[in-house]
Amino acid sequence: MAEIERTEEVKYSLVIPVYGNEENIPYLIPVLKNIAQSVDGAFEVIFVIDASPDRSKELILGLANGFQYQVICHSRNFGSFVAIRTGIEHAQGKYIAVMAADLQEPPELIIEFFSELNNNTADILFGKRESRDDPWLKTVLSNFYWAIYRKFIQPDIPQGGVDIFAINENAKNELVKIKEPNSSLIAQLFWLGFRRKVLSYQRKKREHGVSTWNLSKRIRYMIDSIFSYSDVPIMFILWVGVISLFMTFSIGVVTAVSRLLGLIDVPGYAAIILVLLFIGSIIIFILGVLGCYIWRAFENTKRRPLSIISEHKRSNEGF
Repeated sequence: MAEIERTEEVKYSLVIPVYGNEENIPYLIPVLKNIAQSVDGAFEVIFVIDASPDRSKELILGLANGFQYQVICHSRNFGSFVAIRTGIEHAQGKYIAVMAADLQEPPELIIEFFSELNNNTADILFGKRESRDDPWLKTVLSNFYWAIYRKFIQPDIPQGGVDIFAINENAKNELVKIKEPNSSLIAQLFWLGFRRKVLSYQRKKREHGVSTWNLSKRIRYMIDSIFSYSDVPIMFILWVGVISLFMTFSIGVVTAVSRLLGLIDVPGYAAIILVLLFIGSIIIFILGVLGCYIWRAFENTKRRPLSIISEHKRSNEGF
């Protein structure tokens, strides 16, 4: 699409990562039109197609109208949080919000986000789920995931986690300076500091399509978050080492005394094997945890881009 000079500066930007959302797009576009009509300034939507295997991109380009938009395509699937970061980097607005394409978060919350940022009540806004209409097993697993997140990574995060947030230009400028692969975008936002505020909302049930944010992706993201923003594994290793040394010393004293008292005539084969297995297991475990930290440090030295854009289209409206 040919670009011409913009006549009005964008004030509000909405970033939407897209992967496997073909069934949601026809319902998403009217919602975005309503948001565009409800805000008091120029509004744009940044769709980041994270190598979606369906027709999401074609539907967006065919249906999107009534608001300015950008369609950014990744060369491969880099993950939803990297897609969000790509959208934030290309956002032109002074105030930037992030929203999922599945419409489980109410669009009214986006309007409230923009209003709060425009009134300068905070630099970073987080949405806190007060309730969720999900299957009980998914709810239990999600609550467990975020409980671990709050315990070991970021205690200030709202109970139930964060799926939606908004930032102003100052927070954006600092966020995009962080170039860490295999990290946590949410933890980065808390690490930045600034004035933070939490807004509550009722999460809706997903009406169309199936979520690709499965358990394995949650676990991977939690591991990235822990090793990037917490020293708990290192401290755990330290205490495992201390306890193991104490146990080894105690067993050695008992064995030596028993030998001197004649209670042990022949060294026990089973006892030796158990001790060797115990010590060997601890060593392997420690090497595994240290390896996770070393691998992440190695990844940071490569200086590879966090994402690669294969295509970037803009709407003609407002340009």
